[in-house]
Parts: sequence; C-alpha cells; structure tokens
Amino acid sequence: MNGGQIFGHVNFNIIKIANAPCSWGALEFDLEEKSEEIGFEQVLDEIKETGYIGTELGDWGYMPTVSSQLYNEIHKRGLELLGAFVPVALADITKHEDGVSSAIKVAELMFNAGYKNALIVLADDNGTISERTQNAGRILPEMSLTNNQWKVYAQGAEKIAKAVKDAFGIRTVFHHHCAGYVETPEEIDKLLSLTDPILLGLCLDMGHYAFGGGDPVKALKTYSDRIWHVHFKDFSPDIAKDSRDANGDYFDAIKRGVFCELGKGEVDFESIVTLLHKLEYDDWVVVEQDILPGMGDPKVCAQSNRDYIKTLGL
Repeated sequence: MNGGQIFGHVNFNIIKIANAPCSWGALEFDLEEKSEEIGFEQVLDEIKETGYIGTELGDWGYMPTVSSQLYNEIHKRGLELLGAFVPVALADITKHEDGVSSAIKVAELMFNAGYKNALIVLADDNGTISERTQNAGRILPEMSLTNNQWKVYAQGAEKIAKAVKDAFGIRTVFHHHCAGYVETPEEIDKLLSLTDPILLGLCLDMGHYAFGGGDPVKALKTYSDRIWHVHFKDFSPDIAKDSRDANGDYFDAIKRGVFCELGKGEVDFESIVTLLHKLEYDDWVVVEQDILPGMGDPKVCAQSNRDYIKTLGL
C-alpha cells in the first residue's frame, strides 16, 4: 500500500498519526463561520501538544506560501507536512487547466520546503453543486454523472496527477467526499476504473465513506492496492438521520456534528487498524474532525481523538 504497493517493509506497526487544520475549523468551504478561523501558529502548536507528528497544509494561504517560512514553522515544532487538499471542479473541462495550475503551485511549495513525499490530495469542488450538497448521504443513481461526464472527470484527475508527478515527482491521491460527484461506493468504483493506478491513488476517508453509504472496512479490502493515504473520521448515523429528517443539506449535517469524535460513531476502527496492519500499511493516518466555531474546543477534540487512537495501539 506504500506508493501503490501492498507489500512493502515488514514494519507494519509504523503507522504515523497526523491531524489537519480542518479539525480547527479551517475548512475549504467559503462559509460565514470561517471569519473566526484560528491562526495556523496556534493550530500547529496544538497539533504538536496533543500528540500528533504531522499535518496537512490546509487552504492555500492559510499557512506560509514561502517555502523556507513554511519549513521553519513546521520543523521547529518537530512536525512533518504530509499533503495538501486541492479542490477542482473536475466535471467541468474548462476548469482542468486551472486545476493543474493550482496543484502545481501547491506541489512546488511542498517540494521546495523539503516535503518531497507529501501528497496532492485531489478532490472535487465539493459543496458547489446544489443537488449533490442537498442530498449528501442519500445520493440516488440519477444524480450521478453521465458516461461522457465521467470520462471528462477522470481525464481531469489524471491530467493533474500527471502534471504534478512530471514536474516534482509528487504523487496524487483522490479524496472521495460527500457533496461532490464522487461520494458513493459505486462512484468511487467508477472513478478508479477509469483512471491509471500508477498515476492516481485513493485517499480513503472512513467518515465520508460511511456517510456516502458504504462500509469502510469493506472499502479497505476492496481498494487496498489503490490506497496511498488514509483519513480517520467517524460518522454518526443518528445525526445524519436528524439532519435528513429536517431536510438539511451537507453543511447542516456538519454543523450538527455528523462527523463525531472517533469512537463515538459507527466506524469500526478496531477492524480497520487490524486490517491496516495485515496489509502492512506503514504510512500516514490523518485525523480529520471537521469543526466550525461554536461546535466545541478543537484542542480538546484533538486530544480525545489521539487518546482514542492510542487505545487501538497507534
């Protein structure tokens, strides 16, 4: 599973645990609540203080965009930078070139800062398609892309992944995500079937997979040869139902806490960790506790999640 290969080194228990700015409210969405965003210095301090050893980049501009400054901020805290989320409206062919430019810009920053093994975490421009946003967690087949749209989508993902790999040797994973066009297990299957497994890996997000109607344990078995990156996020079906009953959209579900603290939802993390060891996964697991101002203390949540992961032996 390391770089697209299941069988790597036998050090199966060397799984590294990271967190991300989204756990402190620095989400990629243009929401009113983001005006209260916590600064990156505090986020990095608290990631370190709560026992994590790595971080993702967050939105462009959230952390320093000068490579030496970025390296200094991360390195002085004893952390590593492992990847960066890059959203692109892949279903729109006119957005592909901008997507390449965005990914190249981020990859160049990470490369020049010395993080040559960091990943581009490519995703849809989630939350921008009203039908998908309104029906997150309850997507019907007719809400999916047409065959021609799928071809455009896959071509865009491959184009970005190839550009980044050719320029800097940096790998790209695709992050399936609710409120985007790749949410359900069937949609993930479709994208992976249309893309080159050498060019594009999968970032398996346990919470999004569960919210999208799938079983993350089965996903880990099914996609083991494509999984290069893992996100730990839990999912509360009860909160999802409450939001659905209120005709809430994806953002309503987030605000209600559909992605609850680890161990408090339905995701079977014990089985997931056992399977990760069996598959000899020896890379990063990133905790993502999507949070908005007023939803709780991010540092307390980060500590609770880290403590829970320790009970799993990580």
